[in-house]
Amino acid sequence: MTRIAAVAASVLLLSSPVTAQEVPPGTKLVVADQSELFANLLKASGAAGEITFGLELPNFSGGPAILEAMRAGALDLAYVGDTPPIQARASGTLLPIVATVDRERSEYWLTARPGLEIGKLSDLRGKRVSYIEGSGRQAYLIEALNRAGLTLKDIQPVPLRVADLPDAIRTNAVDVAVLQEPHVTRLEKQIGASRVADPEERKLLPGTWYFYARPEALDDPAKAAAIGEFIKAAIHSVNWMNENREDWGKAYYTDYQRLAPEDTAAVLAAQAPARFQTSTEAVAHHQKLVDLLYEAGELPERFDAAGSFVASYDDLIAAER
Repeated sequence: MTRIAAVAASVLLLSSPVTAQEVPPGTKLVVADQSELFANLLKASGAAGEITFGLELPNFSGGPAILEAMRAGALDLAYVGDTPPIQARASGTLLPIVATVDRERSEYWLTARPGLEIGKLSDLRGKRVSYIEGSGRQAYLIEALNRAGLTLKDIQPVPLRVADLPDAIRTNAVDVAVLQEPHVTRLEKQIGASRVADPEERKLLPGTWYFYARPEALDDPAKAAAIGEFIKAAIHSVNWMNENREDWGKAYYTDYQRLAPEDTAAVLAAQAPARFQTSTEAVAHHQKLVDLLYEAGELPERFDAAGSFVASYDDLIAAER
């Protein structure tokens, strides 16, 4: 808790916008990507040309691995799901959220193995279900169980790495996994896996992703300015994605992920537009997630979600989105 207090005090110093500063020559920024999403998005949209500093985008599978890299000082910024910032703070590492990306519908899908049909969320009772602490899948699964009147004690959790989830469904090692595209569509086509049919499953939680930063990077004026420049380019790339869905689908899902064109169309049809949020706009939902995890017994204490955000980039986000 001493480290949390110290980091919080440092974060409070970032009360004024830092985004107007030019990025000094020679500045480097290491940003954790997932599924090489932003590596592809910045390139396809042309927003990569807006980056004036040295940018590295190492690819990761899931929040826990990113957290370890953050703790090791190997990353400056990271793109993560909705749960990792909460678990990091609960474990004594406050990684301030600098920007939020929101979709009206979640990108997660509860996906059942071949031969098993889940018609209602209550059918999860007794099933072997992927459950990855520290991943955005955690909150999604807990909310699904809550809607069914169940808890984590009513299922058989199977601890796996994020990268192992598709094969777990493929080999019947689990009954249900919380997956993202393009894995869901691939498994449906290849082996006859199926999505949970309960329409409530699509109403569980919005799709929320965060960019959180290493506090030392925010304390460094050059890196703080580079983070602002990166966020600006990321906003422009997301705007392009929303306005050019077919071009994005071909570039990322068809050409990069190797989905068939008809499968790409299905992926895009299931996706809601993405939108950047300011810290003020994002706090309420983040508090809901904190409360959800606390009430499920997954957090030692409930805390104020506002303390996980910095508002330094809010003016830029509001202006550029």
